[in-house]
Amino acid sequence: MSDTPFENQPADYVLPKVWRPRHAYGGTFGSINSDVSGVRFEKDLPVGRHPLQLYSQGTPNGQKVTILLEELLAAGHAEAEYDAWLIDVFQGDQFGSGFVGINPNSKIPALVDRSENPAINVFESGSILVYLAEKFDAFLPTDRRARTQTFNWLMWQMGAAPFVGGGLGHFYAYAPFKIEYAIDRYAMETRRQLHVLDTHLASHEYLAGDAYSIADIAVWPWYPTSLMNVYGTGEFLAVEQYAHLMRWEKAIAARPAVARGRMVNRVNGKPGECLRERHAPTDFDGLV
Repeated sequence: MSDTPFENQPADYVLPKVWRPRHAYGGTFGSINSDVSGVRFEKDLPVGRHPLQLYSQGTPNGQKVTILLEELLAAGHAEAEYDAWLIDVFQGDQFGSGFVGINPNSKIPALVDRSENPAINVFESGSILVYLAEKFDAFLPTDRRARTQTFNWLMWQMGAAPFVGGGLGHFYAYAPFKIEYAIDRYAMETRRQLHVLDTHLASHEYLAGDAYSIADIAVWPWYPTSLMNVYGTGEFLAVEQYAHLMRWEKAIAARPAVARGRMVNRVNGKPGECLRERHAPTDFDGLV
């Protein structure tokens, strides 16, 4: 990075030896961003009647878990019944003592399995998907080749999505002003990722082969769903050009369990598409 002021933005910026914030920039998350972790206020988490307690929000990462839980229930795994409690990240709920006690990283989603003694806390969406898939022996192949492909794409998503959400999504939709360099950098990488998926899906029905798995459940809420519906970048990135990806996206979206799962813990959306909390299958009655 140049330390010549006239080449920098803003012009008076010079890279310091030790970083510290110079400005309060604002933006969507400006009031809750911090460079330290930990508890900011005391608040216990609610506990429902089911063994599985989910604390989350219906973001792309949150949708992964609720989609899998609804798929497990649809497949006949009655023990996958769950309570889903809203953690509103826009209001800073993730910094309460109860939530930080489950996930010291203060990110949704977080799961508590109270069927175990002592209860097991699970955080990071990919870890929760693997935990549930292994617990119920579902949506994760046992064949070594297919299982490895599933993990390949699951780990790809976990590593790639920050470019979409924290990168393009932030600078395109959430930052207090537009920065061409930042938007171009993340748009280019996001388009490359879309091309990776489109190329692969040209010769595969699902990401790990012929079977629907937690790899598809992990990737679907992000590519291209969040780009179209969360950040509003569908036209900007011309996502419709990726025909194989769009074929796969529509096939996943048509699954009833996916439609239910993506409603849970939603706070923004069309009427009938948001379910702030979920405690029983009947909670979906009357929704789209």
